[in-house]
Amino acid sequence: MNRSHNPSLDRRHWMALALAAVLASGPSLVQAQGAWPNKPVRILVGAPAGGTADFLARVVGDAFGKNTGQSVVVENKPGGLGAIVMDAFLAAPRDGYTYVLSVNSLVTEIPFTMKPKYDPHKDIKPLVKLSGGGLVLVSSSALPPKNFAEMISYVKANPGKISFASYTPGTSSHIRGLQLNKQAGLDMQHVGYKGSPPALQDVMGGQVQFMFDGLATSTPLIKSGKLRPYAVTASKRAVVLPDVPTMIELGFPEMTQMSWMGLWTTPDVPAAVQQRMREEVLKVLSQPAIKEKLAATGLEVPDQASTPEEMMQSNLKDYELAGQILRSVNYKPE
Repeated sequence: MNRSHNPSLDRRHWMALALAAVLASGPSLVQAQGAWPNKPVRILVGAPAGGTADFLARVVGDAFGKNTGQSVVVENKPGGLGAIVMDAFLAAPRDGYTYVLSVNSLVTEIPFTMKPKYDPHKDIKPLVKLSGGGLVLVSSSALPPKNFAEMISYVKANPGKISFASYTPGTSSHIRGLQLNKQAGLDMQHVGYKGSPPALQDVMGGQVQFMFDGLATSTPLIKSGKLRPYAVTASKRAVVLPDVPTMIELGFPEMTQMSWMGLWTTPDVPAAVQQRMREEVLKVLSQPAIKEKLAATGLEVPDQASTPEEMMQSNLKDYELAGQILRSVNYKPE
Protein backbone atom coordinates (compact mmCIF):
# COMPACT_ATOMS: atom_id res chain seq x y z
CA MET A 1 0.00 0.00 0.00
CA ASN A 2 1.28 3.37 -0.99
CA ARG A 3 1.28 5.77 2.04
CA SER A 4 2.20 9.33 1.23
CA HIS A 5 4.17 11.26 3.87
CA ASN A 6 2.30 14.26 5.32
CA PRO A 7 4.66 16.71 7.11
CA SER A 8 1.71 18.71 8.42
CA LEU A 9 0.30 15.67 10.24
CA ASP A 10 3.73 14.91 11.73
CA ARG A 11 4.04 18.40 13.10
CA ARG A 12 0.57 18.27 14.61
CA HIS A 13 1.35 14.85 16.11
CA TRP A 14 4.55 16.04 17.82
CA MET A 15 2.95 19.29 18.95
CA ALA A 16 0.15 17.30 20.58
CA LEU A 17 2.67 15.07 22.34
CA ALA A 18 4.63 18.10 23.56
CA LEU A 19 1.48 19.80 24.82
CA ALA A 20 0.45 16.65 26.66
CA ALA A 21 3.87 16.49 28.30
CA VAL A 22 3.66 20.12 29.42
CA LEU A 23 0.15 19.63 30.79
CA ALA A 24 1.26 16.52 32.63
CA SER A 25 4.33 18.14 34.15
CA GLY A 26 3.05 21.71 34.40
CA PRO A 27 1.27 21.49 37.75
CA SER A 28 4.25 19.77 39.37
CA LEU A 29 6.61 22.41 38.01
CA VAL A 30 4.37 25.18 39.30
CA GLN A 31 4.04 23.47 42.65
CA ALA A 32 7.82 23.03 42.90
CA GLN A 33 8.41 26.69 42.22
CA GLY A 34 5.54 28.20 44.13
CA ALA A 35 4.92 25.80 47.00
CA TRP A 36 6.99 27.58 49.64
CA PRO A 37 5.87 27.61 52.37
CA ASN A 38 4.03 24.28 52.35
CA LYS A 39 4.91 23.31 55.93
CA PRO A 40 5.55 25.16 59.21
CA VAL A 41 8.48 27.56 59.37
CA ARG A 42 10.83 27.38 62.38
CA ILE A 43 12.28 30.43 64.09
CA LEU A 44 15.02 29.56 66.55
CA VAL A 45 15.69 31.97 69.40
CA GLY A 46 18.83 31.78 71.52
CA ALA A 47 17.04 33.18 74.57
CA PRO A 48 14.39 31.96 77.02
CA ALA A 49 10.67 32.53 76.65
CA GLY A 50 9.59 35.98 77.77
CA GLY A 51 12.65 37.82 76.47
CA THR A 52 12.74 40.51 73.79
CA ALA A 53 13.80 38.14 70.99
CA ASP A 54 11.13 35.62 71.96
CA PHE A 55 8.44 38.33 72.02
CA LEU A 56 9.50 39.64 68.63
CA ALA A 57 9.62 36.16 67.10
CA ARG A 58 6.10 35.40 68.25
CA VAL A 59 4.63 38.70 67.07
CA VAL A 60 6.21 38.38 63.62
CA GLY A 61 5.51 34.65 63.46
CA ASP A 62 1.81 35.01 64.24
CA ALA A 63 1.33 37.68 61.57
CA PHE A 64 3.40 35.71 59.05
CA GLY A 65 1.20 32.67 59.66
CA LYS A 66 -2.00 34.64 59.08
CA ASN A 67 -0.64 36.08 55.84
CA THR A 68 0.72 32.85 54.36
CA GLY A 69 -1.53 30.18 55.86
CA GLN A 70 1.45 28.35 57.34
CA SER A 71 2.23 28.36 61.03
CA VAL A 72 5.51 29.48 62.57
CA VAL A 73 7.04 27.42 65.36
CA VAL A 74 9.23 29.42 67.76
CA GLU A 75 11.87 27.28 69.48
CA ASN A 76 13.80 28.69 72.45
CA LYS A 77 17.38 27.43 72.72
CA PRO A 78 19.21 29.60 75.24
CA GLY A 79 22.70 29.08 76.59
CA GLY A 80 26.26 28.64 75.47
CA LEU A 81 26.59 32.29 74.36
CA GLY A 82 24.43 31.42 71.36
CA ALA A 83 26.31 28.20 70.57
CA ILE A 84 23.30 25.98 71.29
CA VAL A 85 20.94 27.82 68.96
CA MET A 86 23.58 28.12 66.24
CA ASP A 87 24.38 24.40 66.36
CA ALA A 88 20.70 23.64 65.83
CA PHE A 89 20.40 26.25 63.08
CA LEU A 90 23.42 25.11 61.08
CA ALA A 91 22.40 21.45 61.41
CA ALA A 92 18.98 22.13 59.87
CA PRO A 93 18.28 21.50 56.15
CA ARG A 94 19.10 24.50 53.97
CA ASP A 95 15.61 24.61 52.48
CA GLY A 96 14.40 27.95 53.83
CA TYR A 97 12.22 26.55 56.62
CA THR A 98 14.57 27.32 59.53
CA TYR A 99 15.76 30.78 60.62
CA VAL A 100 17.43 32.34 63.63
CA LEU A 101 16.10 35.50 65.25
CA SER A 102 18.97 37.23 67.00
CA VAL A 103 20.49 40.56 67.88
CA ASN A 104 23.35 41.56 65.57
CA SER A 105 25.84 40.97 68.38
CA LEU A 106 25.69 37.40 67.07
CA VAL A 107 28.38 38.50 64.59
CA THR A 108 29.57 41.85 65.94
CA GLU A 109 30.38 41.11 69.59
CA ILE A 110 29.99 37.48 70.64
CA PRO A 111 32.91 36.32 68.43
CA PHE A 112 35.20 38.25 70.80
CA THR A 113 33.82 36.29 73.77
CA MET A 114 33.95 32.82 72.26
CA LYS A 115 35.37 31.34 69.09
CA PRO A 116 32.37 30.15 67.09
CA LYS A 117 32.44 26.95 65.03
CA TYR A 118 31.31 28.95 62.00
CA ASP A 119 32.52 32.03 60.17
CA PRO A 120 30.14 34.76 61.42
CA HIS A 121 30.68 36.84 58.28
CA LYS A 122 30.38 34.07 55.69
CA ASP A 123 28.40 31.09 56.98
CA ILE A 124 25.32 33.05 58.10
CA LYS A 125 23.51 35.91 56.44
CA PRO A 126 21.22 38.68 57.76
CA LEU A 127 17.94 38.52 55.86
CA VAL A 128 15.60 41.10 57.43
CA LYS A 129 16.17 43.77 60.06
CA LEU A 130 13.15 43.59 62.38
CA SER A 131 13.76 46.30 64.95
CA GLY A 132 16.45 48.50 66.39
CA GLY A 133 17.05 50.59 69.45
CA GLY A 134 19.16 51.24 72.48
CA LEU A 135 19.24 49.80 75.98
CA VAL A 136 18.04 51.17 79.30
CA LEU A 137 20.10 51.18 82.50
CA VAL A 138 17.91 49.89 85.34
CA SER A 139 18.00 48.79 88.97
CA SER A 140 15.51 47.53 91.49
CA SER A 141 13.18 50.33 92.58
CA ALA A 142 14.19 49.45 96.15
CA LEU A 143 17.77 50.57 95.56
CA PRO A 144 18.61 54.01 97.10
CA PRO A 145 19.77 56.02 94.03
CA LYS A 146 16.93 57.91 92.36
CA ASN A 147 18.80 59.26 89.31
CA PHE A 148 21.95 58.68 87.28
CA ALA A 149 24.19 61.00 89.33
CA GLU A 150 23.12 59.27 92.53
CA MET A 151 23.69 55.90 90.88
CA ILE A 152 27.31 56.81 90.10
CA SER A 153 27.86 58.08 93.66
CA TYR A 154 26.27 54.95 95.10
CA VAL A 155 28.60 52.63 93.17
CA LYS A 156 31.66 54.66 94.15
CA ALA A 157 30.59 54.58 97.80
CA ASN A 158 30.44 50.79 97.74
CA PRO A 159 33.70 49.63 96.14
CA GLY A 160 33.82 45.95 95.32
CA LYS A 161 30.22 45.38 96.40
CA ILE A 162 28.28 46.31 93.25
CA SER A 163 27.59 44.12 90.23
CA PHE A 164 25.82 44.51 86.91
CA ALA A 165 23.99 41.87 84.92
CA SER A 166 23.96 41.19 81.19
CA TYR A 167 21.40 39.14 79.30
CA THR A 168 24.31 37.34 77.60
CA PRO A 169 28.06 37.79 78.05
CA GLY A 170 29.71 39.49 75.11
CA THR A 171 26.59 41.36 73.97
CA SER A 172 25.77 45.09 74.13
CA SER A 173 24.25 44.52 77.57
CA HIS A 174 27.69 43.45 78.79
CA ILE A 175 29.79 45.92 76.80
CA ARG A 176 27.81 48.97 77.95
CA GLY A 177 28.50 48.00 81.56
CA LEU A 178 32.22 47.67 80.83
CA GLN A 179 32.19 51.06 79.11
CA LEU A 180 30.45 52.72 82.04
CA ASN A 181 32.98 51.20 84.42
CA LYS A 182 35.85 52.72 82.48
CA GLN A 183 34.37 56.09 81.62
CA ALA A 184 32.85 56.82 85.05
CA GLY A 185 35.66 55.26 87.07
CA LEU A 186 33.54 52.46 88.53
CA ASP A 187 34.39 48.91 89.57
CA MET A 188 31.13 47.01 89.06
CA GLN A 189 31.52 43.27 88.62
CA HIS A 190 29.84 41.52 85.69
CA VAL A 191 27.35 38.66 86.09
CA GLY A 192 26.23 37.01 82.84
CA TYR A 193 22.84 35.32 82.34
CA LYS A 194 20.98 33.27 79.75
CA GLY A 195 18.52 35.95 78.73
CA SER A 196 16.81 38.98 80.20
CA PRO A 197 14.08 37.30 82.32
CA PRO A 198 16.42 35.50 84.75
CA ALA A 199 18.74 38.52 84.89
CA LEU A 200 15.90 40.91 85.68
CA GLN A 201 14.59 38.58 88.39
CA ASP A 202 17.93 38.86 90.17
CA VAL A 203 18.07 42.63 89.65
CA MET A 204 14.63 43.04 91.19
CA GLY A 205 15.60 40.64 93.96
CA GLY A 206 18.75 42.59 94.80
CA GLN A 207 21.26 39.83 94.00
CA VAL A 208 22.62 42.04 91.20
CA GLN A 209 22.28 45.81 91.39
CA PHE A 210 22.22 47.15 87.81
CA MET A 211 21.68 46.10 84.23
CA PHE A 212 21.64 47.50 80.70
CA ASP A 213 18.57 45.78 79.26
CA GLY A 214 16.34 45.93 76.21
CA LEU A 215 13.38 48.28 76.39
CA ALA A 216 10.88 45.56 75.50
CA THR A 217 11.57 43.51 78.62
CA SER A 218 12.29 46.33 81.08
CA THR A 219 9.59 48.84 80.17
CA PRO A 220 6.63 46.86 81.62
CA LEU A 221 8.56 46.41 84.88
CA ILE A 222 9.43 50.11 84.93
CA LYS A 223 5.79 51.03 84.37
CA SER A 224 4.70 48.73 87.21
CA GLY A 225 7.25 50.28 89.58
CA LYS A 226 9.46 47.22 89.97
CA LEU A 227 12.45 48.71 88.14
CA ARG A 228 13.94 52.20 88.16
CA PRO A 229 15.41 53.57 84.90
CA TYR A 230 18.46 55.85 84.87
CA ALA A 231 19.42 56.34 81.22
CA VAL A 232 18.93 55.06 77.68
CA THR A 233 21.76 54.39 75.23
CA ALA A 234 19.86 55.54 72.14
CA SER A 235 20.71 58.84 70.48
CA LYS A 236 17.31 60.23 71.49
CA ARG A 237 14.87 59.60 74.32
CA ALA A 238 12.67 56.54 74.01
CA VAL A 239 9.03 57.20 73.18
CA VAL A 240 7.96 54.74 75.88
CA LEU A 241 10.23 56.38 78.49
CA PRO A 242 10.16 60.10 77.64
CA ASP A 243 11.39 61.19 81.08
CA VAL A 244 14.54 59.07 81.00
CA PRO A 245 17.65 60.95 79.75
CA THR A 246 20.04 59.65 77.12
CA MET A 247 23.67 58.86 77.84
CA ILE A 248 24.52 61.79 75.55
CA GLU A 249 22.60 64.17 77.81
CA LEU A 250 24.44 62.74 80.80
CA GLY A 251 27.87 63.32 79.28
CA PHE A 252 28.64 59.90 77.81
CA PRO A 253 28.27 60.32 74.03
CA GLU A 254 30.41 57.25 73.31
CA MET A 255 27.71 55.01 74.78
CA THR A 256 25.16 55.44 72.03
CA GLN A 257 25.84 52.48 69.77
CA MET A 258 22.55 51.04 68.56
CA SER A 259 21.84 47.35 68.14
CA TRP A 260 19.19 45.61 66.07
CA MET A 261 17.37 42.31 65.89
CA GLY A 262 16.83 40.44 62.69
CA LEU A 263 16.15 37.16 60.96
CA TRP A 264 19.21 35.25 59.78
CA THR A 265 19.54 32.57 57.13
CA THR A 266 22.45 30.84 55.39
CA PRO A 267 23.78 31.91 51.98
CA ASP A 268 23.06 28.50 50.40
CA VAL A 269 19.29 28.62 50.94
CA PRO A 270 17.68 29.00 47.48
CA ALA A 271 17.70 32.67 46.50
CA ALA A 272 14.02 32.63 45.52
CA VAL A 273 13.04 31.33 48.96
CA GLN A 274 15.23 33.92 50.70
CA GLN A 275 13.57 36.67 48.70
CA ARG A 276 10.05 35.36 49.36
CA MET A 277 10.70 35.10 53.12
CA ARG A 278 12.14 38.61 53.17
CA GLU A 279 9.13 40.00 51.29
CA GLU A 280 6.63 38.28 53.60
CA VAL A 281 8.36 39.55 56.74
CA LEU A 282 8.57 43.09 55.36
CA LYS A 283 4.81 42.89 54.71
CA VAL A 284 4.32 42.00 58.37
CA LEU A 285 6.49 44.91 59.54
CA SER A 286 4.57 47.35 57.34
CA GLN A 287 1.27 46.62 59.12
CA PRO A 288 0.30 49.57 61.37
CA ALA A 289 -1.02 47.24 64.09
CA ILE A 290 2.32 45.40 64.23
CA LYS A 291 4.28 48.66 64.36
CA GLU A 292 2.10 49.91 67.20
CA LYS A 293 2.43 46.65 69.13
CA LEU A 294 6.21 46.72 68.87
CA ALA A 295 6.48 50.45 69.56
CA ALA A 296 4.49 50.03 72.76
CA THR A 297 7.39 47.95 74.11
CA GLY A 298 10.14 50.22 72.80
CA LEU A 299 10.94 48.21 69.67
CA GLU A 300 11.34 50.51 66.67
CA VAL A 301 10.68 49.14 63.18
CA PRO A 302 13.16 50.66 60.69
CA ASP A 303 11.61 53.32 58.47
CA GLN A 304 13.53 51.98 55.48
CA ALA A 305 14.39 48.32 54.94
CA SER A 306 18.11 47.63 54.69
CA THR A 307 19.21 45.07 52.11
CA PRO A 308 21.10 41.96 53.26
CA GLU A 309 24.23 43.39 51.65
CA GLU A 310 23.87 46.67 53.56
CA MET A 311 23.37 44.79 56.82
CA MET A 312 26.49 42.71 56.18
CA GLN A 313 28.58 45.83 55.60
CA SER A 314 27.13 47.43 58.74
CA ASN A 315 27.95 44.30 60.73
CA LEU A 316 31.58 44.41 59.63
CA LYS A 317 31.89 48.02 60.80
CA ASP A 318 30.21 47.25 64.14
CA TYR A 319 32.46 44.21 64.56
CA GLU A 320 35.53 46.40 64.19
CA LEU A 321 34.08 49.01 66.59
CA ALA A 322 33.22 46.34 69.20
CA GLY A 323 36.80 45.11 69.00
CA GLN A 324 38.11 48.61 69.64
CA ILE A 325 35.80 49.08 72.64
CA LEU A 326 36.65 45.70 74.16
CA ARG A 327 40.37 46.31 73.76
CA SER A 328 40.01 49.77 75.31
CA VAL A 329 38.53 48.28 78.51
CA ASN A 330 41.03 45.40 78.56
CA TYR A 331 38.24 42.87 78.16
CA LYS A 332 39.10 39.23 78.82
CA PRO A 333 36.67 36.42 77.95
CA GLU A 334 35.14 34.95 81.11
